[in-house]
Amino acid sequence: MGRAFEYRRAAKEKRWDKMSKVFPKLAAAITLAAKQGGIDPEMNAKLRTAIANAKAQNMPKDNIESAIKRATAKEGNFIETSYEGKGANGVLIFIECATDNPTRTVANIKSYFNKTQGASLLTNGAIEFMFERKGEFHIDLNGQDRDSIELNLIDYGLDSLQKYQGETDEESSNKHRYIAYCQYEDFGQLAAGLESLGIAPLSAKLVRIPTSPITLTEEQIIELEKLLDKIEDDSDVQAVYTNLA
Repeated sequence: MGRAFEYRRAAKEKRWDKMSKVFPKLAAAITLAAKQGGIDPEMNAKLRTAIANAKAQNMPKDNIESAIKRATAKEGNFIETSYEGKGANGVLIFIECATDNPTRTVANIKSYFNKTQGASLLTNGAIEFMFERKGEFHIDLNGQDRDSIELNLIDYGLDSLQKYQGETDEESSNKHRYIAYCQYEDFGQLAAGLESLGIAPLSAKLVRIPTSPITLTEEQIIELEKLLDKIEDDSDVQAVYTNLA
């Protein structure tokens, strides 16, 4: 009984820790989307996507509504900003942030690089061209015909429809899960296409895919992950991309 209690407590603490890091990021994305395109999700595709991503992470409705309201308040002055850097062994790192205090954010990002051997922060634009911006939608076809869905989505800007590789067990809940990719400028169009087919994305976001990916040894990756963990844990950081294969 004691062990079971400790296990449940550890599991709960792990969930709380995850929520304490993820929810502020999701809230910032919602506030930023509402600030840029208006607080009505029906009229703001970016906000609809941000809300859908938050719901997928079980973010409470009250938190979502508060994040939307914050867009019209003085303290909702969020802006998008990005930082570029490099780690050891030729690793390129692109960081996207949503922040209401750029001074705090840049100070934190600088400290992560300065405290990591072989890493340095670069000037903006130094490596952005080494990544291609794409729209990425995780979808569950629920047994629908893949070829038919793919053919329909091509008219909405679909580049490719790939089987989700996060889980290989055919009996798992992910066996009908796919990732749909499109060009950056076709993000809203593909979102509309999925909606017209009655497919609600499990998640949707703009990503940066390296044009010249590299490979590292397991030991090199472990060292890199120490830096990436620090960056990703920062509440102002929305996404981190590298040129790893």
